[in-house]
Amino acid sequence: MRDGRLGVGVIGSGRVGPVLAAALAGAGHALTARTPATDDDRAAAVLPGMPVLDAPEVLRRSELVLLTVPSAELAATVRGLAEAGHFQMGQLVLHTDPANGIEVLRPAVERGAIPLAVHPAMSFTGTRIDLRQLAAAFAGVTAPAPVLPIAQALAVEMGCEPVVIAEGDRPDYAEAIATASEFSRQIVRQSTGLLRGIGVDNPGGFLSALVRSTVDQALADATPAVPDLPEFPDA
Repeated sequence: MRDGRLGVGVIGSGRVGPVLAAALAGAGHALTARTPATDDDRAAAVLPGMPVLDAPEVLRRSELVLLTVPSAELAATVRGLAEAGHFQMGQLVLHTDPANGIEVLRPAVERGAIPLAVHPAMSFTGTRIDLRQLAAAFAGVTAPAPVLPIAQALAVEMGCEPVVIAEGDRPDYAEAIATASEFSRQIVRQSTGLLRGIGVDNPGGFLSALVRSTVDQALADATPAVPDLPEFPDA
């Protein structure tokens, strides 16, 4: 690492990893390699020219590794790579799963890695459109106290505003994320289905302004207002 710049690799190149790597590259970090993606054309469009290698080689080349595998695979992936001796001393290992803090990275920590959990609270398309959305997003951040500023700085470099989530609060955090995401999808599906059933050709477009304005209003209502500052007489 030189001047705070890191070599960034991605393990688990789904929709999230390539976008976050591209955001970090935009902040000046170097891209090393990524693992193959389910939709490799989409990943290549976000990260053109980035070498595609197996996970051990990505780890060997990288100072910061983004672990963006599915939640159900995260613990086994970390454990397998640790048991095979692929993590390096001082290597930053960052996962993006909302349900886990840093405990899931313990096998990597026991090999000398530094654990970080950074979850951007948004839905990803896996395209460069997400880079603009990141600028409006918050990120739930969990890390050991000595390296918490590193996790917060990386969240900022991704474009997000970091919010610290305690390790013990991760389950509630994950439930909040899942509730907002799944409930929103279900309501939109139900509403568009009803409109389609009565002959509305573009139910998604029809509801777009309504849904966005309603959600914006609900979020505004849930955010405490900033109190007015007291007025003081002129000196």
